[in-house]
Amino acid sequence: MLQNKLQTFIDRYEEINNLLISPDITSDIKRMTDLSKEQSNIEPIVNKAKEYIKVLDDIEDNKLMLEDEELGELAKDELKELESIKPTLEEEIKFLMIPTDPNDDKNIFLELRAGAGGDEAAIFVGDLFRGYLRYAEVNGWKVEIMNQNESEAGGFKEIVALFKGDHVYSKLKFESGTHRVQRVPATESQGRVHTSAITVAVMPEIDDIEIEINATDLKIDVMRASGNGGQSVNTTDSAVRITHLPTGLVVTNQDQKSQHKNKDRAMKVLKARLYDLEMQEKMAKEGADRKEQVGTGDRSGRIRTYNYPQNRVSDHRINLTLYRLDYIMNDGLFEEIIDPLITDHQAKLIEANGL
Repeated sequence: MLQNKLQTFIDRYEEINNLLISPDITSDIKRMTDLSKEQSNIEPIVNKAKEYIKVLDDIEDNKLMLEDEELGELAKDELKELESIKPTLEEEIKFLMIPTDPNDDKNIFLELRAGAGGDEAAIFVGDLFRGYLRYAEVNGWKVEIMNQNESEAGGFKEIVALFKGDHVYSKLKFESGTHRVQRVPATESQGRVHTSAITVAVMPEIDDIEIEINATDLKIDVMRASGNGGQSVNTTDSAVRITHLPTGLVVTNQDQKSQHKNKDRAMKVLKARLYDLEMQEKMAKEGADRKEQVGTGDRSGRIRTYNYPQNRVSDHRINLTLYRLDYIMNDGLFEEIIDPLITDHQAKLIEANGL
């Protein structure tokens, strides 16, 4: 029963209230911070729960008054109004009760890599990244390039950037996967459509306390930074390559002139990748249902196709097709794809949790 489920939130809220004034908690900053955050997270549902329970109580009270000669008509009108409010509150409560992803409010590292298709794939990495930059502008986010490996034909073989702002992960987490592009390359003299693919990884930015890395697990190499075509970017050994020996993950950073800054950036990306790897392994163990709830799923899966001759973009997970590819890419209107993905994700969570 919904009312019983809601009561558990109310009880927990009151329990946290009592804990926050206990001496044991006030002397433990971390525990106090965690409890305050939990209370803040459940406060909206507690407020809505109290409103809903009051409506239920008022409905029962008015039903009892229906037989009263003097108050019957008044009760009948009020009952009608309360019965119309009840389903609206229930829908609002369902969305508030959807389990939240602990990473939703975090910044992200967005990593794009060219896959099948050679130069054309690298060019599309650049095109899609620019589309994401415009989407970031629309949302008021800041973007910081962490590392880039340019392609001689244009675009990037690989680019990694930090997107910072309000709920970045919650918006972009569904972008992870294989993105396929179909168009006529500039170098194609016969006008034939080529198909290329790139991979996108969305990884939450991780605090130091969330993941620990043993220094003995790292192999750190320094080298001279090189630019497009092997030209020297600077004459010092400032580029850093970090290899995480247990997993074989390799992160390279050379965008900064300082070796220290490059190492710091590479470590941040490495931590994000290790955390992402943990998430992927955890999902694999927990099975398909959990994959559906988290929404990231299989990184090797083709999630979207961008067909330039038809001005079409199709997201294969929700069978969404839009003939507005030019506007979406040029104006950063990714919410036209992302918002339906979020709605679909929420509907599946509601169903999975029996709400």
